[in-house]
Amino acid sequence: MISRCLLLAAAAGVLAAATYSDEIAAWRKQREERLKADGGWLSVAGLFWLHEGANTFGRDAANEIVLPDGAARGGEFLLHDGKVTVKMDGSERELWADSADAAKVGRLSLFVIKRGDKYGIRLKDPDSEYRRGFHGIEYWVPKEEYRVKARWVPEPAKIPILNILGQTENMESPGYAAFRLNGQDLRLRPVLEEPGAKKLFYIFRDQTTGKETYGAGRFLYSDLPKDGAVMLDFNKAYNPPCAFTPYATCPLPPAENRMPVRVEAGEKKYGH
Repeated sequence: MISRCLLLAAAAGVLAAATYSDEIAAWRKQREERLKADGGWLSVAGLFWLHEGANTFGRDAANEIVLPDGAARGGEFLLHDGKVTVKMDGSERELWADSADAAKVGRLSLFVIKRGDKYGIRLKDPDSEYRRGFHGIEYWVPKEEYRVKARWVPEPAKIPILNILGQTENMESPGYAAFRLNGQDLRLRPVLEEPGAKKLFYIFRDQTTGKETYGAGRFLYSDLPKDGAVMLDFNKAYNPPCAFTPYATCPLPPAENRMPVRVEAGEKKYGH
């Protein structure tokens, strides 16, 4: 009877490991599919900052915003008092910043983004060199010890988050996750990307950063706290968009999220 129980326990352990491995494999597959999608980060092929007034765009090199497709002179983006409109094909309409609203020029999609007090045009091209040259992501073998149940400590605060443009935004942080990993007591403070967010967003560095992993740090999400705890799965730690295109505007890890341990889990670095 005892041997049978041991066999059943061992079988259950193998099944659990296989199920978790399958979960990580499915997550990685979806992750790469999103990157490679028509509007994914690999399609981001340009970023043009607007000046007040008219900003001409088109394929001709005489334009202020030179595009790889469309008419020689496609039109102009007009920036006036924080409002961006696009004038093309005999009509004019407003474009909302950081939305799905886009101007279509040939095969291209042009979006307005706002970073601090700056407005820009983000170019997405389904024929981007970054999309065509994508060669897959290298990962560490998933290990269950990097799936950590952390104690949640409510401590609402606004913390400064610096981005690669040198701009700082104060973001809401509802508290921090305290946990033990690789023999050390650690904590990570997440932020909320928007009011009412359903996920916690962590931007972190560890002792692999700039070596085996991307130099600007990595990202991780968790569910909101439940029963005083959050689950941190570092096997799902991933590279920021800046690893895949030079035209992203990524946030950088706050000082309290620079961990003095090696996190040998999740995505390794990817060079563009």
